[in-house]
Amino acid sequence: MDKKILVLASGNKGKIREISNMLPNFIVKGYKEFGLDFEIEENGATYYENAFIKAKTVSKILNLPVLADDSGLSVDYLNGEPGVYSARYAGDGDDEHNNDKLLKNLEGITDRKAKFICCMVYYVSEEENYSVTGETSGEILYKREGKSGFGYDPIFYSYDLNKSLGVATDEEKNSISHRSRALKEIVKFIK
Repeated sequence: MDKKILVLASGNKGKIREISNMLPNFIVKGYKEFGLDFEIEENGATYYENAFIKAKTVSKILNLPVLADDSGLSVDYLNGEPGVYSARYAGDGDDEHNNDKLLKNLEGITDRKAKFICCMVYYVSEEENYSVTGETSGEILYKREGKSGFGYDPIFYSYDLNKSLGVATDEEKNSISHRSRALKEIVKFIK
């Protein structure tokens, strides 16, 4: 049986690899693999709005169904920051700088509860699109632990795994992540 291609409205190699690993029955391709060379402006106020913008933009250009997600880290003490700005929290999109800024903003703080949130949108047309949200809870560590994953993984302690996502294997992370939880739901709608 031929694998179906699933277009992902993302250029993030870590995210593309992660979703590919979670969907072995599909060939997951980022939108840039179709010759599109632009960044999608994420100017929504919520994860849903950003995911919808990305999915719709790519779908309209390629005339194909597209999966998009917007995800981020929400820290209780910081009133949900970095939130929808997680990828550009430090201003430059650099994971190390984002981690440094978050650790600095939590210096001396013991309430470090946090959760990763992922909203996925599968866009077929204006009339046919689906969205789901997945979450995983934990807390922000005081320093990095491990080098696995990407983004905030090295400073996020997972309550499900009882360890940093920075030391978790891909399989462990994919079994409990916010993205995998959303993906398990959205896959029901993927044609």
